[in-house]
Amino acid sequence: MEKFTKLTSTAIPLEVENVDTDQIIPARFLKATDKEGFGDNVFRDWRFTKEGKLNENFILNNPNYRGSILVTGTNFGCGSSREHAAWALVGYGFKVVVSSFFADIFKGNSLNNGLLPVQVSKQFLALILTRLKENPNTQITVDLENQTISILETTLSESFDIDPYKKMCMIYGYDDIDYLLSKKDQIEAFEAQKI
Repeated sequence: MEKFTKLTSTAIPLEVENVDTDQIIPARFLKATDKEGFGDNVFRDWRFTKEGKLNENFILNNPNYRGSILVTGTNFGCGSSREHAAWALVGYGFKVVVSSFFADIFKGNSLNNGLLPVQVSKQFLALILTRLKENPNTQITVDLENQTISILETTLSESFDIDPYKKMCMIYGYDDIDYLLSKKDQIEAFEAQKI
C-alpha cells in the first residue's frame, strides 16, 4: 500500500445516501481476483447510460469536479461485503472517502486497501458539500497523523476517529502481512527464547 500521512486535494461531491457496494462496483464486474482494472467500472451504472455513453448528469463526469477525495451521503458502502468496492475506488484514484457514516465491513476493506474512510458529523458533512457546490475548486486537507479534516481558506475543521493499528498501517503503507514482516526480528527473538 501507499503511505498516507496528509493529503490536500479538491473533492467530488456525491450527495447520495445509502450507496451500496453494488452501486460502487456492479456484481457483473467481479470476475477478476486481482485489483487491476476495477477503477474503470466504479459507479458503472451511474457513470454510463444503458447504451454505454457517458452520463453527463453524473457528478464523476462533471469536468468541474476532480480530485482524490470523494465526499458522500451517509451510510456509504452498505450492502454486500465485497472488497472489490474499495479496489474500484482506489483504482479510480480516490485516496479518501468522507461520509457521516460507513458500513463497518466497507470501512475495514477500505483501510486494508489504502483508502481512508473519514467519518465526520452530519453538520460538517453538510458544510463540505455546500462549499463544494459553491466552489468546485475548494480544497480539503486530511491530516491522518493529527486526525483532522479541514476546508482550506476557512477555519472549518473537525477531528475524526480511526483505529490506532489501522492508522499506523496507513502511515507506514502496511497491510497486515507487511506489519508482521516489520516485526520479524522481534518474532525471531521471541521464538529463540522458547528453544
